[in-house]
Amino acid sequence: MLLLMVVSPGNDSLSDLALALVKYDDVRLLWAESAKKALDIASVKAIDLIITDERLRDSTGLELAARLLRVNPMINCASVSRLSPESFHEASEGLGIMAQLPTHPGKEHAESLLHRLRQIKNLTSGGN
Repeated sequence: MLLLMVVSPGNDSLSDLALALVKYDDVRLLWAESAKKALDIASVKAIDLIITDERLRDSTGLELAARLLRVNPMINCASVSRLSPESFHEASEGLGIMAQLPTHPGKEHAESLLHRLRQIKNLTSGGN
């Protein structure tokens, strides 16, 4: 079972992505509306992937990714960003972000994220 968390102040921008993710039998999806709530949950649950909106109520998605490193550096993260790929890479370098997402990600982004996450988990579990 994969435990994913979507962090967004509202359900609109990430709703298509979330709807695509919950269709998979091996995915459980949690929601948090702020960085604080996401950090509280991540400190007690083994989250496999956190997907952050670009702007949260109390920080940005990239700021949350940086704070997550102190809670659990093994949590994978994907973040919505309007930055160019080059600027995003520079801004997120060292944060362990596995993907930049567009402002309204959908089914194809969900499939790509899950594929990459499963590959990462397979590698870290020794292929078992």
